[in-house]
Amino acid sequence: MKQKFKITVLGDGGWGTALAAVAARNQNEVMLWSAFPDYAAELKAKRENKKFLPGVPLPESLQITADVHEAVRFGDIVVLAVPTQFLRAVLFKVKETSYKGKVFVSVAKGLEKKTCLRPSQIIYSALGQETPVVVISGPSHAEEVARNMPTLVVAACDQPQYAQKVQAAFNDKFFRIYSQDDIIGVELGGALKNVIAIAAGVCDGLKFGDNTKSGLISRGLFEMTRLGIRLGANPNTFFGLSGLGDLATTCFSQHGRNLRVGRLIGEGQKIADILKGMEMVAEGVDTSESVHQLCEKLEITLPLMNEVYELVFKNKEARAAVSDLLSRDAREEWKQY
Repeated sequence: MKQKFKITVLGDGGWGTALAAVAARNQNEVMLWSAFPDYAAELKAKRENKKFLPGVPLPESLQITADVHEAVRFGDIVVLAVPTQFLRAVLFKVKETSYKGKVFVSVAKGLEKKTCLRPSQIIYSALGQETPVVVISGPSHAEEVARNMPTLVVAACDQPQYAQKVQAAFNDKFFRIYSQDDIIGVELGGALKNVIAIAAGVCDGLKFGDNTKSGLISRGLFEMTRLGIRLGANPNTFFGLSGLGDLATTCFSQHGRNLRVGRLIGEGQKIADILKGMEMVAEGVDTSESVHQLCEKLEITLPLMNEVYELVFKNKEARAAVSDLLSRDAREEWKQY
């Protein structure tokens, strides 16, 4: 008989809602937290997240609250499904209640501004190093997960019993979770692919072809791996679900927010206007600044990601960025590792 868990999902965005639906589908007791009381009431009444996941009915068994303390007390597994830049503020609220002994699952894909910390590092700094943390990442658009389209992700934890607990809670015939222990690589894969997706979107906006985008993805994967190695990740991770898998999805999918940002930049729109018109967060924008800071600190060069930073934060013209990339000196493909 399948074991049942009590699961809290903090964050009512598309991804948080989809994971709450998966957990409920697996016969777990599930509570979804919204930071906004009015929207929590709307979710309860309409049983649909019209803003972030339209067209997907919420399971009747799914409990919804706007009280973060009630939500944290409820779950033995607490899923943190808020954007990286808001994660620390939510954790300060978590810390006000009884959180000891709970397993925290991070599904954010980004790096914190200024500190350049990964989500798990933010959790440890706020809740303590002894806190069990599992990271879930991989090619997993919420729109598809919520509609029971087969999806494969990876759960990373340096203590395998916690990754296995998360597998038991969420794994089913539509949502398959693999496990491994490289938290650094899994988190970096989920964060860095968003920067490359902006570049891929620029290719689309400039009406370039398949050759251009495929070459860009290949070199983007190289840059992700190079930075990952310098930060202590296992290079093999970047050729798995949280690396190549997530990168491919993000660079081609119609659902990709970062891809959309890049397309609009390629079409000549200004980044401030693009972000003003978006309901959801495009994590790659802030992550590109964090990568720029890391490259300066580590004294390494990642040309593609640097051009994304220039496009987003320096308002560089898209064709000028392409020209600068292609006019660099020729070199060997792999030697820079």
